[in-house]
Amino acid sequence: MTPAATSLLCVAALLATALVAVPFGRRARATPAIYGASLAATVVALAGALLHLVAGGTSEVVLPLGLPWLGAHFRLDALAAFFLVVVNFGGAAASLYGLGYGRHEEAPHRVLPFFPAFLGAMNLVVLADDAFSFLLCWEFMSLASWALVIAHHRATDNTRAGYIYLVMASFGTLALLLAFGLLAGPQGGYGFAAMRAAEHPPLVAALVLGLLILGAGSKAGLVPLHVWLPLAHPAAPSHVSALMSGVMTKVAIYGFVRVVFDLLSEPSWWSSMVVLALGGATAVLGILHALMERDLKRLLAYSTIENIGVVFVGLGLALAFRAEGMGWAAALALTAALFHVLNHSLFKSLLFFGAGAVLGATATRDMDRLGGLIHRMPRTSFAFLVGCAAISALPPLNGFASEWLAFQAILQSPQLSAWGLKIMVPAVGGLLALSAALAAACFVKAFGVTFLGRPRSDAAAAAHEVDRFSQAAMFILAGLCLAAGILPGFVIDAVAPVTQALVGDRMPRQTGVEWLSIVPIAEGRSSYNGLLVFLFITISASLAVVVIHRFASRALRRGPAWGCGFVEPSPMTQYSGVSFAQPIRRVFGTLAFRAREHVEMPPPGDMRPARLTVQMHDLVWDALYAPIAGAIGFAADRLNTLQFLTIRRYLSLVFLALVGLLLVLAIWP
Repeated sequence: MTPAATSLLCVAALLATALVAVPFGRRARATPAIYGASLAATVVALAGALLHLVAGGTSEVVLPLGLPWLGAHFRLDALAAFFLVVVNFGGAAASLYGLGYGRHEEAPHRVLPFFPAFLGAMNLVVLADDAFSFLLCWEFMSLASWALVIAHHRATDNTRAGYIYLVMASFGTLALLLAFGLLAGPQGGYGFAAMRAAEHPPLVAALVLGLLILGAGSKAGLVPLHVWLPLAHPAAPSHVSALMSGVMTKVAIYGFVRVVFDLLSEPSWWSSMVVLALGGATAVLGILHALMERDLKRLLAYSTIENIGVVFVGLGLALAFRAEGMGWAAALALTAALFHVLNHSLFKSLLFFGAGAVLGATATRDMDRLGGLIHRMPRTSFAFLVGCAAISALPPLNGFASEWLAFQAILQSPQLSAWGLKIMVPAVGGLLALSAALAAACFVKAFGVTFLGRPRSDAAAAAHEVDRFSQAAMFILAGLCLAAGILPGFVIDAVAPVTQALVGDRMPRQTGVEWLSIVPIAEGRSSYNGLLVFLFITISASLAVVVIHRFASRALRRGPAWGCGFVEPSPMTQYSGVSFAQPIRRVFGTLAFRAREHVEMPPPGDMRPARLTVQMHDLVWDALYAPIAGAIGFAADRLNTLQFLTIRRYLSLVFLALVGLLLVLAIWP
């Protein structure tokens, strides 16, 4: 059996599991059965994709479905195999987590049928090899995820999130439909092989790139198409949030890479500037919004936008270097982007699992009502800390390795000949450095306010550790964050067939370098050794502990924590998430959020409390989406009168419309 056929069988197993969950979803044993079957299918699909990625080659399957003259084409090559690894590892981790988390689900019958269907749809999108199959599976993925977003539909915010997500998903699918129509041309070559072989004029290539940014970029969360993401991702159950944030956004990136790097003609240098500008703006705005949040899951959702920006910066650099004929630099930039795709799927899934554990233990996502959980949930707090360090790009974890590769690619920009790129790339590099620093501050806030200090509510004080399945999923992901950080050369070599196929070059082989260092270009230029950094940190920390315990005084003195001048200590004297972000809000808030602070200070002798009110705005929503929504509402109100016309007026409208069409046909040359 071919590797593509094996992957399709795993998809069939997932879809069959979804069908079985429909009549049996309300039974007590349905939860472990459905998640167990999903875990088994995704593990088999993961193993097959890994083997194919290492072995190389191409595998194809044609099914007698889809368009009558075309059929349904499915293809497994190096690019598809890499993204199948991302999809199915994320699916396996979410399934394992769901074995424990799903037992506490309020309405499992609304989640169980769509969970395996969502996994199967994402696999099908990656395997599809013709436009019709791709769009059909893309829409199936969108609808399955929409059903999971509104699983808890009784909450008003969830219903609104589902509505906005559905509108944006439909808009994105329309953009992709138009893009594939342009690629197919008048000949109607809807197969990817025909699109790959065709010549595309510069104007068509530019239009396709713009439509891809609208279609795939909206699903990935590019600014200004991101407005649905911080609403929909937190609304879903936590293991589904991990899938949407850590995996589904990567399927959108796959669609962009497949078309722009594989199906389109050679790119022009100016097209890379568009991708670079959007990536840099997305990274900075995403993490600024995350810093302002007090809702833990919304913070993680906005952080996903930032990481999508990092990935698109890498893709934009790869396009720029490819247009300039610098294959080795394009391979470096594309490797950085794909490495970050894998890394983000690992640590963002881990963080959403941790947020789900906190939500299950305390029944709140408001960080300002948490605190002190490190004493009540020590294993969850340790796993969450690893995820925070990884997403903050701290060595020796995986987030540092991929972002370090991205900066190495940025440092090659002086060799570009186009002056626009010579100016744009360093500017985007500055934005990337700013977003990395803000990300570190953001996750210091997320971990510190949530897990450190004293409990700010009774729910936080009564929290308890989560089940073993959830802990196992979190610790597996934490271990992989460390492994990919200290041994990044293995990941880089695994990605090499993808870069070779897309840009015609690859990074030097890394696993043969001494001490398992990674050398992006040449040994005389730059290198990084995650293993030595890990050993240095481990040894120095251990020596510090030994010295402190050996030579420190054995006298023990305990005293009350500082109460900020109050006699009775109160959790209200601690830093909150809002107060932690205040300095950054005052620096960037006026520009990024149009933030305003209103202070109400009563005069001396007045017993009313002083109040500080902060107003912030989402400028993208106010400037772009609110006017569109207002115009649609205005038009709908006016057209609503058509529902209350008499029969005579309806017949008159039909008659006038018919006369108008006849006049058009008569005048048409």
